[in-house]
Amino acid sequence: MSQSNVFPVVLLSFHEQICGGFCGLEQNCSSRLSNVEWTIADHAWSKEWRGCSQFLQEALQTLQCHFNWCFLNKEETDVGHTLQTLAAKVQHTAYRNRGVYLAMQAYLQQLRGNYVEALGSLREAEMVLKQDHPTNFSRQALVTYGNYAWIYYHLANYEMVELYLGRIRQICQSLSSPEPYSARIPEIHAQKGWSLLAAGFQNGEEAKKCFQTALRGDKSNKDFQAGLVVSLFAAWTRSQRADHWKEAKRLVEIYHRRRPLNDEVKVHLACLLEKTDWQRAKRLAEEAVRSSLDPEVLRNAAMVCQLRAPSRAIDILQQAIALAPGYHLLHHDLGVCYANQLQQAAAPEEREETLTAAIESFKQAVEINPQDLNSRLVLARMYSERAPLHAQEILQNLVKELPSFGKRDQQVICLHWGDFLLHWKGLRREAAEVYEAGLALPGGSHKEWQQLRRKLEALDRMCEEDDERDCEREH
Repeated sequence: MSQSNVFPVVLLSFHEQICGGFCGLEQNCSSRLSNVEWTIADHAWSKEWRGCSQFLQEALQTLQCHFNWCFLNKEETDVGHTLQTLAAKVQHTAYRNRGVYLAMQAYLQQLRGNYVEALGSLREAEMVLKQDHPTNFSRQALVTYGNYAWIYYHLANYEMVELYLGRIRQICQSLSSPEPYSARIPEIHAQKGWSLLAAGFQNGEEAKKCFQTALRGDKSNKDFQAGLVVSLFAAWTRSQRADHWKEAKRLVEIYHRRRPLNDEVKVHLACLLEKTDWQRAKRLAEEAVRSSLDPEVLRNAAMVCQLRAPSRAIDILQQAIALAPGYHLLHHDLGVCYANQLQQAAAPEEREETLTAAIESFKQAVEINPQDLNSRLVLARMYSERAPLHAQEILQNLVKELPSFGKRDQQVICLHWGDFLLHWKGLRREAAEVYEAGLALPGGSHKEWQQLRRKLEALDRMCEEDDERDCEREH
């Protein structure tokens, strides 16, 4: 069989495969909010409620809650991963924000169709809010009640929808809000800020605005101050801008002096200092490792050590895995540490041992969370060196699953698949087809688009150079 026929199924009509069927995936926030009628068709509902269904939906869309905030892109979000990180936050958070984390957990559970679990999370959120905020429970409960109302609407239980809308209306009236189902109060802005951060540090800038607004209404609130500090750090991790670093370092330093036992902030400060004051950064990270049982704190401490003290980073991650063996990101990061060591390994035996450790770590991450795209891609890269057929199988499966991924992830898959075809199979024409298909994707990330374009341009130059050499030989 010729090389060009090695991938008949995967490469056939590649443009059609990745471009066809995507049109229906594009959704904006408003369409997600209004497109709930599918649930009603699955339930028997009484005549007397049909007339008020439209009224209920209009009221629901004015609520301040996770259903209306559009704080994550469902197409781009790994819900399983976010639920896993939320569980760790609920257990280990140093702030009085467990209630909003549980309410967010309920929202994510209903996205997966787990309505019983979602209602259980909301009941737990109510209980936690009463414990953490006994003096202003009603103000804190608006988001949770909003989630209740939406979930019961999805279940076509309109009496319960009315019940929670009534509770929300009473709270808003008591706050003299001009709007019947929403209130512009600091607690709501802060809960949205925590939710944005929990959905990913890419939301740091937006979360910062939420906490700044909350602090304008309650300047002395320590939880709001903490939220601003964390959001400033998050914004810097994404932008890497010098002005963001300076602002984040200043406020994180201040907060650390006031709360020296807060291990999360301690590790954030260590990360900020890693390039400018390594000795202090390492000391802060080690202090956090000694005192914290939070796997995310240990994971971040390992990141601080990853480049300058890779063996120590591995030890810290192994300690974290002992605490939370089911947290897939710990296994992924451990694999990254071994992959970094692989670049320094000189002796064949050492290289083989390190490669085995890396493969096993990424395999474990994928077994725990099969939707972990990064681990699947890096696992394929690790296998390329030892067992190219395994790498090929992983990448072909990802290509087949392409429509289920967000646009940026589709671009990333095109990059890796094209690289494999080019560098491991020598299939230039097929690699070019994959890169071109990635470039043709609507939306996506500008960064990945630039990478695809550079790959295609480099491939064109390679072909031109080959043509020139062929001409020289002929003459």
